[in-house]
Amino acid sequence: MNNKTIVIIPTYNEVENISRIIDLIILENQHIDVLVVDDNSPDDTASLVVQKQNSYPDRVFLIKRLHKKGLGTAYIDGFKWSLKNKYDFIISMDADFSHNPNELPKMLDSLHAGVDVMIGSRYINGVSVVNWPIGRILLSYFAQIYVRLITNMPIKDPTSGFVAYKAKCIDSLDLDKFRFIGYAFQIEMKYKIWKKKYKLKEHQIIFMNREFGESKLDKKIMINNLICKNLSINISSIIPNYLSSC
Repeated sequence: MNNKTIVIIPTYNEVENISRIIDLIILENQHIDVLVVDDNSPDDTASLVVQKQNSYPDRVFLIKRLHKKGLGTAYIDGFKWSLKNKYDFIISMDADFSHNPNELPKMLDSLHAGVDVMIGSRYINGVSVVNWPIGRILLSYFAQIYVRLITNMPIKDPTSGFVAYKAKCIDSLDLDKFRFIGYAFQIEMKYKIWKKKYKLKEHQIIFMNREFGESKLDKKIMINNLICKNLSINISSIIPNYLSSC
């Protein structure tokens, strides 16, 4: 029996990538659907998704939001839609090919084998990142260490956005009570699931920097969301006994 599976892809100005990523997922994975959550991209990303809906009826879906509301709320809207439509496995991934669609079968195999959440990790064995400047690699790497220290989660890549969930894990959460709306949403998501004693596991991936389009994550955003003010204030609200050091 095939579990009903969907990949959620949040987008903002991904016109160079969205058609190709949908094609690769749909054509290589017979039983995986795609849900794009678009934040009213001015580059007509959503129009290309509509074309793919015509090419792959009942396999590609679109939530078009009126405003740019942040990565976390995009995933929350996608999770709610996926739960409402009775999907068993729900996967989050980026549109820009930093997450390789060829990894999807391996991640799903782990869910079938009993894992509740499979995380595509950049940091299991050193650093598996390609075409990032050294400054960004160091900032990201030490951010993961910082998060592990304050959360005690046994996860080496807590900010990873390439994650496969059993729907029951997401359904166990109150999706209306998340604090983060940006990139640190990934931390809060994993932390809340981990605290519920679900089985989380990491799978080594190679993270490729985007070739087309502009990154939505710059150094300023990383510092604000992962290292200092925002992480310290917001993580302290979900982690008892956390002592802010920033």
